[in-house]
Amino acid sequence: MPDATETQQSSPLTGQPSETSPAGQPEREFTVPERSQTQMILRRFFQHKLAVASLFVLLGVVLLAFVGGALWKYSYVDITADESVPPSWEHPFGTDAVGHDSFAQVLRGTQLSLGVAVLVALFSTVVGTVWGSIAGYYRGWLDTVMMRIADLVLTLPLLAVAAVLGHNVGGSWWLIAVVIAGLYWAYVARVARGVVLSLREKEFIEASKALGASDMRIILRHLVPNSLGAVIVNATILVAIAILIETALSFLGFGVRPPDTSLGLLVSNAQTAVSTRPWLFYFPGLFIIIIALTINFIGDGLRDAFDPKQTKVRE
Repeated sequence: MPDATETQQSSPLTGQPSETSPAGQPEREFTVPERSQTQMILRRFFQHKLAVASLFVLLGVVLLAFVGGALWKYSYVDITADESVPPSWEHPFGTDAVGHDSFAQVLRGTQLSLGVAVLVALFSTVVGTVWGSIAGYYRGWLDTVMMRIADLVLTLPLLAVAAVLGHNVGGSWWLIAVVIAGLYWAYVARVARGVVLSLREKEFIEASKALGASDMRIILRHLVPNSLGAVIVNATILVAIAILIETALSFLGFGVRPPDTSLGLLVSNAQTAVSTRPWLFYFPGLFIIIIALTINFIGDGLRDAFDPKQTKVRE
């Protein structure tokens, strides 16, 4: 005899008997596919349509600068017979008074500006994350000394110091990037320290200490990876800031120097020709605006993606 609390019921789909609960309702098991943290971050990022569109635009600019610059028929140092020619099929961005193809020069300037920005972001992120993580983990007098050094760097007049140092490095783009990064790592350090201060009291850190993990292992294997969300968002912001700082330095004559070129240098050289040859000024300026805007939108999308409390779904 079957138990009074259990009855056999024929399934309407298979005709096989199926068990029912005491209340007479069929027992069903609902499962959700398990997602990793990376999958959840990507899912939230791709819901941010403006950030995704900006990512594709930025990738297009990068491909145009590096691949297009290598395939284009003119080099940025070539002097053609066409002088001060407006945009045409032969010269899409026109030429300057000497005969340089402006399209080739803008592509070269984009290469250097992006190179400076990426190097600044990498250097500042690595140094700032390690510095802030050590200060936040040990606290006490070491935290005080390290963060006062960071505060001292933050008080320096960025543009003035970068201009003086940039003038003395001979216009080399990677040395200029190192100078800018040397003044911006403190921002990342403060962010990393704040995140580490909240993480060091978590249970998994206490468990690692109980298992005998060294301080350096805890910092590098647990604290730094768990603070990457906030750090990556700040790194994208640094990319946009670095491009604008490099542009300002080149505009003032303290950045990249001829015969090489950058977007800021192109804008600086064309400021007296805005009324007569506006294409020399507006095309490099347009590339600066596009790069800075797309990187800021990507940073906004990454901030939403890395925020575990983010519940807003962008349509």
